[in-house]
Amino acid sequence: MTGDDAAVEALRALIRIPTVSDWDAEKEDRSAFDTLLTELRQRFPRLHDVCEVSRICGDALLVRWPGRTREAPVVLMAHLDVVPVDDPSVWSHPPFSGELVDGFIWGRGALDCKGSLVATCAAVEGLIDDGVVPGRDVWLSFGCNEEVSGRAAKDAVALLRERGVEPWFVIDEGGAIVRGALPGVDAPMAVIGVSEKGTVDVELVARGDGGHASAPRRMGATARLARAILRLERKPFPSHLPDATVEMLVRAGAHARMPYAAVFGNARLLRPLLCRVLPRLGHETAALTRTTVAVTQLTGSPGANVIAATARAHVNMRVMVGETVDGAIERVRRTVKDPQVEVSLVSGDEPSPVSPADDTAYALLESTLTDVFPGTVAVPYVMLAATDSRHFHRVWPRVYRFTPFRMTAGQRASIHGVDERIGVADLIDGIAWYRRLIEQL
Repeated sequence: MTGDDAAVEALRALIRIPTVSDWDAEKEDRSAFDTLLTELRQRFPRLHDVCEVSRICGDALLVRWPGRTREAPVVLMAHLDVVPVDDPSVWSHPPFSGELVDGFIWGRGALDCKGSLVATCAAVEGLIDDGVVPGRDVWLSFGCNEEVSGRAAKDAVALLRERGVEPWFVIDEGGAIVRGALPGVDAPMAVIGVSEKGTVDVELVARGDGGHASAPRRMGATARLARAILRLERKPFPSHLPDATVEMLVRAGAHARMPYAAVFGNARLLRPLLCRVLPRLGHETAALTRTTVAVTQLTGSPGANVIAATARAHVNMRVMVGETVDGAIERVRRTVKDPQVEVSLVSGDEPSPVSPADDTAYALLESTLTDVFPGTVAVPYVMLAATDSRHFHRVWPRVYRFTPFRMTAGQRASIHGVDERIGVADLIDGIAWYRRLIEQL
């Protein structure tokens, strides 16, 4: 079996192990993580024999591959856990089957994030087989509870600091190689996250008298909550473009068709205009310009013929760089504008700092892209989702969020959704990207 075939089979095997994280720990099968770690050792034996492998936070791994120097190491990240599957019957192929069909590996975690896990391990395994010793230490940090904002990444940071490790840069999951993300740009773009939005979870609670459904009162708890939700929907946060987004547009503009080339190329001067235009181009570009608000869970009455005495909505917000958690909550309160709807913070993380996109670390990522994906345009951006790397970014200045896989719009939508899948060729090219990166250290 070739190295590429072995990597494909490794990913299929890991997808078949349902390492599902859940906000309710009682719903988790933590034995699945033991099974996955055993499988990982069997699939990548040289990595485990040559590297120093530490198991932390129960089921996470922190791995040191010794290089020729301990100075300025790099950290490559991925996570072992996946989100639950709501309804397996709507998938084209069973979500935990790892089926190989039509050139794609199907299943939960194929893109988020077992594909990156396998690509990283396969690159290291292949280089070790070839007798390569990296120019500097390479650390691998594989979290086990990223999907529920667990503490594995925090423990990894604490252990690295305890050992005096000061990374040159860190790479975690994030942006990918995409087409059509910006109008007028035909070339594939590698969007590299130099920051990420903050994450805020808020609960809205409306209360009423309850009672029998045969005699409802006006503006009960559910109606009051519904009105609050509609107010949030109808009055989104104002748009603005942080410097990283402007830089993304300027760099993309150099490869765009007219008139987009002129508009994007002059993004610094046209920032006010772009703040108005970009939100109209679609939900992804709109999310690049503002703090977003999504109502993700609703609860009300326990009975079909019972009026709810309490109605609750869980609201997930992604806070734009340059704004704050406190400011976002205060705006929600002002928008809801109802003293009978309680707005309470569940959890919150501030937006990350911004990593440089004009120094040697970013240049290395660009040159690696040129070597493995010729013709691809690298641009910085603010990542919309949250990753484990935010805990690293609180300590170290160069943290980049990039997954070296080509992803269509449909594939990006399948992350946390239905029919998650990765192309076999894309997985193999991703392995080549990690390998080339390590070779240049």
